[in-house]
Amino acid sequence: MESASFAVILSVLMGVVPVSAGAAHKNIVETAIAAGTFSTLVTALQAADLVNTLKGPGPFTVFAPTDDAFKKLPAGTVESLLKPENKDKLRAILTYHVVSGDVTGAQAIRLSSAKTLNGGELRISTHDGTLMVNDAKVVKADIAASNGVIHVVDTVILPDSN
Repeated sequence: MESASFAVILSVLMGVVPVSAGAAHKNIVETAIAAGTFSTLVTALQAADLVNTLKGPGPFTVFAPTDDAFKKLPAGTVESLLKPENKDKLRAILTYHVVSGDVTGAQAIRLSSAKTLNGGELRISTHDGTLMVNDAKVVKADIAASNGVIHVVDTVILPDSN
């Protein structure tokens, strides 16, 4: 990677501020709720019984899709995934957004992949100065939580269907 591109990416990532000054005192779920742009994600975490996991000690790195990211899915997808009979599929999708450990944006740009909690691998790259996770853009990085970090993504990241 060219050093100029690296500098641009690093300055963008380092310039991001937490959701609130007290964000580091809240866990990942509480931080997501306080942000106000992750209500679909929080609802999905509840339906998949993952709230307690992400309130746990961690540390976790969450690539968190916004409500707008969920709206990009085909009509009816979210409603279908929230049904009890689709809990396993929902858990697989949500845990594909979570990496064990506390990976900052500056660390992420040096990676080519990261193993997720569901066992799959996320592809990490940069494109035109933007940190990418699979096909999702990281639109805000390094939101601090007491048990990890949140990176906001503009797309729901779906596991490879092998």
